[in-house]
Amino acid sequence: MSKKIRVLSIFGTRPEAVKMAPVVKALEAEPTIESVVCVTAQHREMLDQVLATFEITPDIDLNLMQPNQSLAQITASILTNLEPVLKDIKPDWVLVQGDTTTVMTTALLCYYHQIHIGHVEAGLRTGDKWQPFPEEINRKIAGVVADLHLAPTEHSRKNLRKEGVPDSSIVVTGNPAIDALRFITQKPAPPEVENLLQQHHIGQNGKRLILVTAHRRENFGQPLENIIQALKQLAEHYGEKIHLIYPVHLNPNVQKPVYEQLGNISNITLLPPMDYLPMVHLMQKAALVLTDSGGIQEEATGLGKPTLVMRATTERPEGVEAGVLKLVGTDTAAIVSEAKNLLDNPETYQKMAQAANPFGDGYAAEKIAKAILDFKI
Repeated sequence: MSKKIRVLSIFGTRPEAVKMAPVVKALEAEPTIESVVCVTAQHREMLDQVLATFEITPDIDLNLMQPNQSLAQITASILTNLEPVLKDIKPDWVLVQGDTTTVMTTALLCYYHQIHIGHVEAGLRTGDKWQPFPEEINRKIAGVVADLHLAPTEHSRKNLRKEGVPDSSIVVTGNPAIDALRFITQKPAPPEVENLLQQHHIGQNGKRLILVTAHRRENFGQPLENIIQALKQLAEHYGEKIHLIYPVHLNPNVQKPVYEQLGNISNITLLPPMDYLPMVHLMQKAALVLTDSGGIQEEATGLGKPTLVMRATTERPEGVEAGVLKLVGTDTAAIVSEAKNLLDNPETYQKMAQAANPFGDGYAAEKIAKAILDFKI
């Protein structure tokens, strides 16, 4: 009997866990693969929510989360704490996903130890090293050292080819975010979602839900202030015709200004970060999504929810081309104007409200597992 291929999946944040959960399940289902899971817990609370939802128990938990730590501190911590794991596990492959500090640091460590690395969701680019910060450089560093580039779309493959990555190292798999979405939408909506909708009379007498997320590092400071002002103006303009629900990221740079300025507005509800399951079901009930998130752009596109992206650039132009996403930046007037245009004009709204899914068929995880098995080392 031939030796199993040992694959170590490493992730640290909730978005990584959402996309890696289907991959971990697919790896576990392959009889010729030995799957090992390590979490850095770069985001502790939000990571644990997803692990519980997908019933994944990590083999190694580094538990590196510290309050308000700097990028340098988390990078150093991952480097020093993850190295002994690589030495102990001796994986044939390490899989990372996306563009976090965990991804960048893991890729560098694997290079130091000459371990083959597969990069899930490879090839996303904005072309601006400061947008999003630090993710654009994180994913480029991972891309430089990756052996297998698991690109979600043909657009991502083209980005990699422009950077000189050979076709033989690229496999277009779709995005496992859609696998996760398929899994979650088959589950019933949890009571907390139904309670929220009833409590705020959403869906009654035409009252519409606007779901908000805003937490990107490059939006700290004035851009976030602009977003807050836009939300206040929309809440005031529409009154009881809309209700805004905003699960607020735990970072103090987000918590402080958001709660100070939006905490006492009757048709805005601020919540702690939501578990993945209720978040997706709440998104299904939303009329409009306002976000600066990356993953939500994919999920909203998959659900056909008109979404205004409060960023100057996006590494997911497929959603914009499909017509479900629109880039509006962080200018207050632009956000308010575009939101009003959608809420007030049914024809404009319907053009965006289409479940176009350029991010895959919901079976990316199986294709990722197969790509590892097929790769000629």
